[in-house]
Amino acid sequence: MDLLDRPAAEIAAAIRAGKAKAGDVAEAAIARVQAKNPGLTAIVDFDPAEARRDADRIDAQRKSGFDGPLLGVPYTVKDTTWVAGRRVTNGSLLYKDFIAPRDAVAVERLKAAGGVFLGMTNTPEMAAKGHTENKVYGPTRHPMNPALTPGGSSGGAAAGLAAGFSPIALGTDGGGSGRRPASHCGVVGLKTSAGAIPSPFGFGGSYGPLYGVTAPMGRTVADAALMFEVMAGADPRDPHSVPTYDVAPPAAPRIAYSPRLGLDVAVDADVRDAVDAAVETLRGAGWSITNADVSWPAGTGELAFAAVNAAASALLYGERHAAEPGLFGDNIAGLIERGRKTAGTDVVAAYRFADAAARAVAEFFTRYDYLLTPTTACVSWPVETVYPPVIENKPAGPRGHAVFTPLFNLALVPGISIPCGRGRDGLPVGLQIVAPRLHDRPLLKMAARAELALAH
Repeated sequence: MDLLDRPAAEIAAAIRAGKAKAGDVAEAAIARVQAKNPGLTAIVDFDPAEARRDADRIDAQRKSGFDGPLLGVPYTVKDTTWVAGRRVTNGSLLYKDFIAPRDAVAVERLKAAGGVFLGMTNTPEMAAKGHTENKVYGPTRHPMNPALTPGGSSGGAAAGLAAGFSPIALGTDGGGSGRRPASHCGVVGLKTSAGAIPSPFGFGGSYGPLYGVTAPMGRTVADAALMFEVMAGADPRDPHSVPTYDVAPPAAPRIAYSPRLGLDVAVDADVRDAVDAAVETLRGAGWSITNADVSWPAGTGELAFAAVNAAASALLYGERHAAEPGLFGDNIAGLIERGRKTAGTDVVAAYRFADAAARAVAEFFTRYDYLLTPTTACVSWPVETVYPPVIENKPAGPRGHAVFTPLFNLALVPGISIPCGRGRDGLPVGLQIVAPRLHDRPLLKMAARAELALAH
């Protein structure tokens, strides 16, 4: 097995021991990107010289005694997150010439840990869609089948991981954007607790700093966990940042399984079967799992927070859209138009709903330690289609595929998607595990146990 295919910690250990150089690992990653990326568009605006310079710097510093947990490990950054001196487009023509003035805190910490920046990964416009394509770079394609989408909005990150470009990727998650493409591509995506990874610099979430978070993504739970340890920790520049708990999972955790989230949502049979089988495997491994649902507030659904998204889009981009409508894709244009007609009372009602949902999840976690659900309601769909129109033989709207993830953003809690089986045509299916807020580390430990059990 190539060193590039090993977990991030093993790559760093080999370089630390002098068995490999960061430059060698970078060359292997560059070769893969050059060979595979033209058919995928996972990494965008790729500059091999930049990766080589980064790796050479790490090798030179290593000779002087430098070390770090990501020593020489290649990583990618979603094209919504600032990397100093780099073009960061947010997937939009509006930002096609924007050069980031500084690093995001997450990027600062990845660099300080010895990581080697490989490139920016594709995202839908403003990271506002579950299908990765935009007017700047076009669509990202699924590594298993280029006729399919990897999902979104961290679709480029997930596709790059699945294609073997790097063991870790920096994504974001504002409603499932890290978890869902991870599920579709058979990799791991962590939605961190609100405030766990500081984010004072950057474009910022359009609907509030706590709902959209940094998402460590990796080929394994260990990779995502290593990223989390590097990036997590309060920062005085971010008033919303908080420390997370460093505790072990309970000896006998109380685990709930909610196959339809308690909302009778549509789920394709192949996904349902794969997740049910994974839950039975975990039960066979000794996990005590009870079927149980969150007692959601009235009116709960995938569109309950839509007024905020629309109003925020109108506020942030409405003036430019009025002057230059051609800058924007259909999704953002539609959000802007709806936002112009959205009443302030509807926005307040949406925030009140978010608070009620967070309280419902917090109450649920007084009775259970972890919650299991499918990550997505279906497997990947054709790349030319923005969303699957039918799920479980029923008409599905634009967010029908995404029903299992966004409510946990509103609840401010951590969740992770790990591979759990295969659906139709051998496409990956993900299991979502959710934990109480700030229990990111116990969640990662439980996810590692699940990953091990499901591998046998």
